[in-house]
Amino acid sequence: MVETKFFRTDDEQKLAFSQVIGRKNRKKFPGVVFLSGLKSDKEGTKAVFLSQWAEKNERDFLSFDYRGHGKSSGTFEDTSISDWLEDTKRIIMGLTSGPQILVGSSLGGWISLLFARMLPEKVAGIIGIAAAPDFTAQYTSKNLTKDQRQELSSTGKLSFFSEYFDQPLIITQKLIEDGNNNLVLTKEQSIDCPVRLFHGSDDEDVPLSTSFNILKKIRSNDMHLQIIKGIDHRFSTPDCLELIKTAVEKVPLPK
Repeated sequence: MVETKFFRTDDEQKLAFSQVIGRKNRKKFPGVVFLSGLKSDKEGTKAVFLSQWAEKNERDFLSFDYRGHGKSSGTFEDTSISDWLEDTKRIIMGLTSGPQILVGSSLGGWISLLFARMLPEKVAGIIGIAAAPDFTAQYTSKNLTKDQRQELSSTGKLSFFSEYFDQPLIITQKLIEDGNNNLVLTKEQSIDCPVRLFHGSDDEDVPLSTSFNILKKIRSNDMHLQIIKGIDHRFSTPDCLELIKTAVEKVPLPK
């Protein structure tokens, strides 16, 4: 496994990262940056698979933990979309050269779109894996039960049990409000790079409609969506990993 290092931000956060420095011409072979999902980290199946692929193929690769995730500093409940986007900006600008292919899983798909909107010159392409932009918009009063509305009002957070986590997932009022200030599916987005989307037909966490909405709202004319039958939100079977790898390898080269 690639060594874990730490990137210190201007606001004194320590972001854990792993990096492969490739030997191939960066103009012909852009680096790859993996952006993980909510409460996930750089040591997940997809990130490790891409790191090993990069080592074998002499490609630049970077994965990291947002603040409040994995080995990075900070507490999850104190952070939000804007924090994680800023972490992404700082670490990509600080550790990479030239345009990058962003591989975003779930939350990472949202961060990828926000980053591409912010700094289009740094993005050679986006690969979204069950991308989950705007997921905070679901936590509206009409979508919550009476007990959940009371919990949010009295504690400033909601607790959810998930098969993916040993402990309840905490969604804070701060995360909801900040997320709703960073929505991307409410209007057309000026993102013109190649975009490849993957979504499992059995994903019970992010609805297929989200990927269709991304197709509608992103301006790029080079977009593909592939729906994989029988696959859930994890999208980490050997066949799924091969699909991700192939998508990375086939992103059109920057002109």
